[in-house]
Amino acid sequence: MAADHLVHRGFQILERNFRTRWGELDVIASDGQTIIFCEVKTRVASSSKRDPLESVHQRKRMQVRRMASQWLRERPDRPRAAELRFDAVGITLKPNGQLVRLDHLEGAF
Repeated sequence: MAADHLVHRGFQILERNFRTRWGELDVIASDGQTIIFCEVKTRVASSSKRDPLESVHQRKRMQVRRMASQWLRERPDRPRAAELRFDAVGITLKPNGQLVRLDHLEGAF
């Protein structure tokens, strides 16, 4: 859902689920000028009253930055961009998987 949202906003998906020793980068995308590293958090509405984006705390931000650095080193053929950005997407679903809410924070950290 997050990748579809980014495509709808004009981004090309460069990679999904890039695995590193620190974890996994959810979505990496570009609009030709900016490469974004997007952390995606999903919650089911009935099981949690917490906002999905509450999980993007300082430790998680540091982890995503380390993973982004590794991706940049390992992808010399990647598109070049004037700007790098770290976004967060919070998705809230109904128990049946239907979308309740999608929040996209550009430049979240």
